[in-house]
Amino acid sequence: MKIGNVDLGDRPVMLAPMEDVTDQSFRLICKELGADMTYSEFVSADALIRNIAATTRKLFIHEQERPTAIQIYGREVEPMVEAARIVEEAKPDILDINFGCPVKKVAGKGAGAGMLRDIPKMLEITREVVKAVKLPVTVKTRLGWDHNSKIIVELAEQLQDCGIQALTVHGRTRSQMYTGEADWDMIGQVKANPRIRIPIIGNGDITTPERLVEVYDRYGVDGVMVGRAAIGNPWIFNDMKQMLLHGKVEHRLSHSDKFAILRRQIDESIERIDEYRGILHIRRHLAVCQLFKGIPNFRETRIRMLRADTKQELFDIIDDVQRRLAQESDLSLT
Repeated sequence: MKIGNVDLGDRPVMLAPMEDVTDQSFRLICKELGADMTYSEFVSADALIRNIAATTRKLFIHEQERPTAIQIYGREVEPMVEAARIVEEAKPDILDINFGCPVKKVAGKGAGAGMLRDIPKMLEITREVVKAVKLPVTVKTRLGWDHNSKIIVELAEQLQDCGIQALTVHGRTRSQMYTGEADWDMIGQVKANPRIRIPIIGNGDITTPERLVEVYDRYGVDGVMVGRAAIGNPWIFNDMKQMLLHGKVEHRLSHSDKFAILRRQIDESIERIDEYRGILHIRRHLAVCQLFKGIPNFRETRIRMLRADTKQELFDIIDDVQRRLAQESDLSLT
């Protein structure tokens, strides 16, 4: 699959843009573990042109994580165009427009998935951003605003006519948020449309290597984007790439490897911000980390972990959990 001059190879697996998740450290880790492409956190056009530090920090790209995209969102044409030009100076490989975020503070103000209620403006923003930059421009959106307005098949053609070079479709409406099941049949309809010439990337409920292969085989999409399943579980890309290449997961990371990755995330989050806010940021990953799934009587330990406010306290708890898992593993072998 190619987006402009960016060649992602056959059946790429991509890390979806997620606010407070896909910072530069997490993107690089996912890239090292097998992600073919990564996306930044959401970048507010309004905040970017006001030079808000927390927003401009999202533009930093590590050379080793390429290819990567920076994703912007907004509800007005001029700020989106100005933000696109600022992003171009940061030299990502791709500029992505967010027409899919369903959360109230974004969609409720008319940006993100809120644009699904104002298609003319969505198309105007897309056309003007495409004209403003030399980067390949892509769009990520949803099936429609609600069950009664699933417009994605027609909308995909309209966005293509604006000049975008790939389209990612999350298989839910805005009203669904993240509930229910992603409708991959409708994503497949977009891909099967003979008038579509650009790559179609599917997103939604890709939680296992087996499901990844299934949607590629059944729906014929050009790429697949993995979102929430990667939070606290970046090694999912290792398993998925092995499944694609070999038809099975031949080598899974050990518990020791995974704990090392978790500690690295904590270290790099603290280094990027500071100890207090870095730990607050990493709690989203800790709360759903697959390493802790299934550990008996883990609730009290999880609470302590999520309340820890120093690196040393957090590492002491994680060290204790790792020892417990190692002891249980040793006992299971006797």
